[in-house]
Amino acid sequence: MILLGILASARTAIPLTVDYLVIAGGGGGGRGTGETGGNGGAGAGGYRTSAGTSGGGASAETALTLAPSTDYTVTVGAGGAGRTGSSGQGGDGSSSIFSTTSTVGGGGGSAGTDTASLPNGRSGGSGSGAAGNAGITTVAGSGTSGQGFDGGSPGGNSGAGGGGAGAIGQNSGGGNSDGGNGGAGVVSSITGSAVGRGGGGGGADNAPTAGGTATNGGGNASTNSENGSGTAGLLNTGGGAGASGYDSVNGVNGGSGIVILKYPDTKTITLGAGLTGTTPAASGGFKVTTITAGTGNVSFA
Repeated sequence: MILLGILASARTAIPLTVDYLVIAGGGGGGRGTGETGGNGGAGAGGYRTSAGTSGGGASAETALTLAPSTDYTVTVGAGGAGRTGSSGQGGDGSSSIFSTTSTVGGGGGSAGTDTASLPNGRSGGSGSGAAGNAGITTVAGSGTSGQGFDGGSPGGNSGAGGGGAGAIGQNSGGGNSDGGNGGAGVVSSITGSAVGRGGGGGGADNAPTAGGTATNGGGNASTNSENGSGTAGLLNTGGGAGASGYDSVNGVNGGSGIVILKYPDTKTITLGAGLTGTTPAASGGFKVTTITAGTGNVSFA
């Protein structure tokens, strides 16, 4: 009996390999004032994974080797808040974390105003697109290496698209043209189904043409160039918010992030207080736990 106990204890102490997908919250939408220029789309949250392509065109990272019965920190980042009240840029998304792997929140959407700094894109996991402003040179937000792409640049008065995990935000055309589309996200099959996440938000136009569109969880820009609302980034995708119209409209929120863990079906995960998640039945020798909100610890046994 003593020998059996020793053998059982030795088995439970063997390290396990855990694949992960960690996406931060997407950026929130900005709010402009006056017919100065279309707002830029928000950037997607940073995207890192050991099970497929990471953001910014990076290769898959190395899976983590973890010890059983040990606590590992998990945080699911919130989407950035849309700007309300006075004109200004949207809030950046919040970081997501699993153990030693962290991602950067998406850059908040830019604002089409006469104030020189506000029309610039914000940097983040993926950068937000720059707003269109006649007579002012605006700069796109930068993405983070290995997590996401840059936002787009305006060619005229319309806003550019926010960067996505899988592509640069689209530039807008010259004059009062269509807003730029948000950069595409990345498709992952870590759960067993192919799902796209981490798309950038579309940029707003500056005339009754068309706002930019988005994929993979990002938000479409308003269809009303003056006072319509953009579409929020989808929850648990890290999608950037779509840009609202240029005048008197509040920005919308970015999509919250997500943490997905894949590990051998011989192991059981415990989610600590503060975390919300699900673990469907094992398949193909693995379990997959999807954590959708909160901050806390996980452990494996």
